[in-house]
This record gives sequence, C-alpha cells and structure tokens, in this order.
Amino acid sequence: MTAADLLPLDRYDWARILEQLDTEGWAPLPALFSPAQASALTRAFDDPHAVPGGAEGGACRPLPPPLPHGLHTLQDALQARLAPLARNWARRLGRAAPAATAAGPASLSRLGRDDCQPLRHAPDEAGFPFYLVALLSAPGRDFSGGEFVMTEQRPRQQSRPMVLPLARGDAALIAALHRPVRGASGDYRATLRHAISRVRGGVRVGLSLPLSGPS
Repeated sequence: MTAADLLPLDRYDWARILEQLDTEGWAPLPALFSPAQASALTRAFDDPHAVPGGAEGGACRPLPPPLPHGLHTLQDALQARLAPLARNWARRLGRAAPAATAAGPASLSRLGRDDCQPLRHAPDEAGFPFYLVALLSAPGRDFSGGEFVMTEQRPRQQSRPMVLPLARGDAALIAALHRPVRGASGDYRATLRHAISRVRGGVRVGLSLPLSGPS
C-alpha cells in the first residue's frame, strides 16, 4: 500500500464532518481503508519492535517517521483540512495557535482476549487537538467486544459516554483532549478521553494517528 492507493478525501462531506467535530467531539470517516489496506497495516505490526501495551495487556507498535503505507500523505491532508477548526478552537479556549508537532507517535495496537485500553487523552495540551483512529480488524469475525469508547466531561455535569460504531477499515477523527462548548455565558471547556473496552474474544488491531498543525 502506497500513498497513491489511498482513496481521495474529497469523497467525504467535509462541511458535515467539521460540524460534527465541533458539536460532538468526533466524526466518522467510513471505509477510509480498503480491506487490502487494512491487511497491509495489520502486517506492519509483526516485527520485533512491538512492545507490551501496559497493565491491561495487549501490545503496541510505535510508528516513528517516516510513516509507512502512505500514512504521512494522509496525515498531511487531514491536517490541512482540520487546521481552520483547530485555530478556531484555540481562539475560543483562549490558547495559543496549535503547535506544529503531534502529541506522540503514530502507533498500531493489538488486543487479545481480556485486553483493553483504559481511558486516556493527549499528553500535550498545546498540541494539535485531533487524532485519527481506525479499526483494522472485523468485528464479529476477527474479535468480539473491543468497542472504541469516548467520554466527555463538562463543568458541573456527569460524564457523557459515546461508543463509536466502527467496522473494519472505518476511521474517526476525535478530539484529543479539550474542545470548546457554547453555553449561555459563552464558551466553556469540555474534556474528552478515549478508550477501548475489553476484548471478549479473538484479536483486535487498530491504528492511532496523532495529527499536528502546519509547520
């Protein structure tokens, strides 16, 4: 899989995607990767650089630059489309313009039975506020359980849970940590975290691609 194999992003309704990101903190990119592309990315996991994924089990393979399989081209294209919204969020949150570096490397995760990923968020508040996450295995065939979950905490409110309905090859753009929410007295800050629920059977492989602002 090369950059030329990636389907054009123009096929998506970007006005709707940006609106959903602004109002919900996430937006789907259905069938971003074909089955062949998902298989190629899954095979990229099988090398000696895979490392344990933490206390909950599973394994993670960081993907340091240069990114394989056309991911760098995809990253650049997504960054360009999301930069106006990132700048808008920074202004509304009273922050500096988004940084030109991503919050951590891209990575592949592989979770087996009883593995999960606990709630987490981007470590760098000054970074670009979006991640791309993608599912590379088929729910119901390759694994069961393992839903991608987000929570949103708003001031003086209970956390709002969200389950992202991903099929194999589907991706989603998600808020990495904070987003502005309009209230009666202006904007306030909502905090978002993401997780993968416990895998009940089989093996789940996923991709996490932090995005960064234009340099």
